[in-house]
Amino acid sequence: MINLSILDYSPIDENSNSREALLATTALAQLADELNFKRFWVSEHHGMQTLAGSNPEMLMMHLAAHTKNIRIGSGGVMLQHYSAYKVAEGIKLMEALYPGRIDLGIGRAPGGDKITHSALNIGKKSAVTYEQQLRDLQSYLTGIDDPRSLFPGLIPTPIIDTLPQLWSLGAGSSGGSIAANEGTSYIFAHFINPSGAGIQSTEDYLHNFRASAITPAAQNMVAVFLAIAPTSKGAELLAKGFDHWLLMIESGRETPYYISPDHTKNHNYTLHEQQIIKHNRNRIIVGNPEEVKLQIEKLAEKYHTNEVMLLPNIFGKENRLKSLELLAEVFRS
Repeated sequence: MINLSILDYSPIDENSNSREALLATTALAQLADELNFKRFWVSEHHGMQTLAGSNPEMLMMHLAAHTKNIRIGSGGVMLQHYSAYKVAEGIKLMEALYPGRIDLGIGRAPGGDKITHSALNIGKKSAVTYEQQLRDLQSYLTGIDDPRSLFPGLIPTPIIDTLPQLWSLGAGSSGGSIAANEGTSYIFAHFINPSGAGIQSTEDYLHNFRASAITPAAQNMVAVFLAIAPTSKGAELLAKGFDHWLLMIESGRETPYYISPDHTKNHNYTLHEQQIIKHNRNRIIVGNPEEVKLQIEKLAEKYHTNEVMLLPNIFGKENRLKSLELLAEVFRS
């Protein structure tokens, strides 16, 4: 049995705005909860006009308050910008309010451009390694002193009776080894890097995992973009909108909103742009429900997991809601 989870970017659709995008994320989380998806995560992106998801912790608190059973998490908090102590305080506060429902996904990427990175890190005199921050974070979350910590014996409040799950995000070859050595759960971003490096990285994680207090057994996922519709033709139309959005992002021509696929389906792309679009199709699953189910099952098998996180980063709130309904139906059959 494959468990399904959702990662949402809070895309701002054409003729919409940031508030409506965040309310759409809330509606998507509530539907995922009703349909028994396992997790609902939100992202950290800085300075991107088409995405409203810039502060996952604050959005997580809102979503946890508006759902009942689904696990709420970050995909992820970009740890290089922050104090591990401050991150732990916020996550422990959420875990205290919503015990057994909080996931902390953390990553090494900047989540924005160089200027944004500088603005987020102003005043810092020295950098702390990702591995060191992971160790400190685990100590802060569990209350178990680690002599390797930068501040041994320091425990953030509140003191909690349950533990959040700690996930390390990977998009390259080394992420699995780091997650294994530090004893965290591991998710590979196939939607960022579909080259095959993630399979080896995941195998490294599973073969070398060292149990920790917060993660006693290895636990891994894979994440991928998704365009699903009742028909293959409908899914392809949604995917064309995705193709255009991703092309604009990667070429530095981001628009202030996510353009409707009706406005992009007849767009004339250069040969070079067509090649980029073709390559990016490796990052997304496209099809009708049965086609999508088969692709998800194959991806899960490649990554040795029983859980897949899906990013329905397509135009339109109703299309994203329909995606969850179609997934729930086909995986129940």
